[in-house]
Amino acid sequence: MAPKSDPNSKLIAENRRARFDYHIESDLEAGIMLLGSEVKSLRQGGSNLGESYASVEGGELWLINGYIAPYLQAKTWGHEERRRRKLLVSRKELSRLWNATAREGMTLVPIKMYFNERGMVKLKLGVAKGKKLADKRETSAKRDWDREKARLLKHSKRD
Repeated sequence: MAPKSDPNSKLIAENRRARFDYHIESDLEAGIMLLGSEVKSLRQGGSNLGESYASVEGGELWLINGYIAPYLQAKTWGHEERRRRKLLVSRKELSRLWNATAREGMTLVPIKMYFNERGMVKLKLGVAKGKKLADKRETSAKRDWDREKARLLKHSKRD
């Protein structure tokens, strides 16, 4: 019998472009401080991580330019759509991220935002290095070759 999926755990938004534009070295899970109207909007599925990034500033980790759609029922006490949101990580992780960005020239890229099994909003961050145009072409060529190889192997097994 297949395990039942948790109704609380759900993918909210994914930055699919991140894996194309960056070499993801490592990733980590971070909590995010949200307002009530933001959580309700996320439950309806209104968010985008496309142009967002994370940054260590003043000893804190921030999500910058992440879009969360306005919640229509919260007219007076709504939220700003692209405000900076504080991310929650341990001090050890924060110092590791600061070293990666400040000293090694890495970038903190949000990969996906989701509700975990407890119903809390989490953000998966990738510590990444930007790809050059040649790297992107190489990745694309490798993906095409793997697809072609799988097709050829499948075709040869039929014969």
